[in-house]
Amino acid sequence: MESYEKLKQKINELEEELKLYKRFVEHINFPFSYVDYELGKVIKKERKAPSPTIETIEKDMNQTSILKWNIDLQKDYPFEQVEQFLAPIFDLVSHHIVFVDAEGIITLCNLQAANDVGVNRDEIIGKHIRELLNIPDEQIMTLKTLRTKQPLYNCEVLDRYYGIVNTRILYNEDGSIKRVISMFQSLNQMKEAEKLAIAGRIAAGIAHEIRNPLTTVRGYLQFLKEQLPEHIITLIDQLLIPELDRANDIITDFLNIAKPNEAKAEWIEVNHFIQNDVDLLLKSEALLHNVELSYHLDEKLQHYTVYIDKNQLLQVLINLFRNAIEAKTEKSLRVNIETKLHNNLVQIYVRDNGPGIPPTIIHHVFDPFFSTKSTGTGLGLSLSRKIVELHKGSMRVQSEFGHGSCFIIELPAYSKK
Repeated sequence: MESYEKLKQKINELEEELKLYKRFVEHINFPFSYVDYELGKVIKKERKAPSPTIETIEKDMNQTSILKWNIDLQKDYPFEQVEQFLAPIFDLVSHHIVFVDAEGIITLCNLQAANDVGVNRDEIIGKHIRELLNIPDEQIMTLKTLRTKQPLYNCEVLDRYYGIVNTRILYNEDGSIKRVISMFQSLNQMKEAEKLAIAGRIAAGIAHEIRNPLTTVRGYLQFLKEQLPEHIITLIDQLLIPELDRANDIITDFLNIAKPNEAKAEWIEVNHFIQNDVDLLLKSEALLHNVELSYHLDEKLQHYTVYIDKNQLLQVLINLFRNAIEAKTEKSLRVNIETKLHNNLVQIYVRDNGPGIPPTIIHHVFDPFFSTKSTGTGLGLSLSRKIVELHKGSMRVQSEFGHGSCFIIELPAYSKK
């Protein structure tokens, strides 16, 4: 009886193994054939056939068994499928990588290129490369390669996308162009780093040479108020002291952009942070300036946290909100703050229906000292992006002139599990 049970168990194990082999073969997506002369069997799988077929042949112990993979790369692995497979790998590269077809249509764009240009990668695939770069065709090196059919080697680009570009060509069997691959190494960050270094040196000098006299002047004005007539006191309170305070704020901005305060990062749940800390501060300003403030928060984010200095993130969001208020026109202003979970990133969108940003300057809004406001220092957005980047995040802007702007903050998402 015991030997029968063992035999039955062995048969069951063999049946399970046979099922495993059968399922494995059925999951092979390309055609093949295997000839086993020792067993006298042939197993074949045709293209698109759900299951293999088994045939009997004459046994021949002198013949070697043969396995053939009948793969047609054009049919079984079209180039588009290879591109989709490679896309996540290119996302690990810090340079811009873009594939276009013979018409200049984008078929692959890595995450770095999309983020630096300030577009949604999914929306740009299938569109012409000029829609990604938004510069004249004659300045687009990829199109130059398409026109001349000549690759470019370490070509220097001197427009707003300052850097080095290389292009390569992939050909079809008939010699026509299948793809042009462009790799662009941006040097804008190097230029920005030089600007920030200059800002640091300026800030250090200003802090020591100007801040102390400003404090002294402010103190004397407060003292003199007790001995001056009412109309002079009004001038001091409404003009002189506010202007001194504004000068002091400019110095503080210089110092922050050169050397931000040390971050005190902590784990925070973004939705909870926005509902409590952010809303508490923005609600009163929205009421004061007659702004319609709304939120759309992704419920999935309750299972994730970000690691960031809460006060610095609050500073960034307040700055974006105030920028929207300062740019408002006579039209009623609406500001919406939205959160999303996307590709292991927590995304925070700050949208407004304001006047938007002209396309001629949108690529400069994060530059230090760039401002369209007569009283602005041009450091607010630069400092905001630096804060986000110090927490391993990124920040970009999308805008349609005349129809509002959207600033997008992305931070690494960490599961609570």
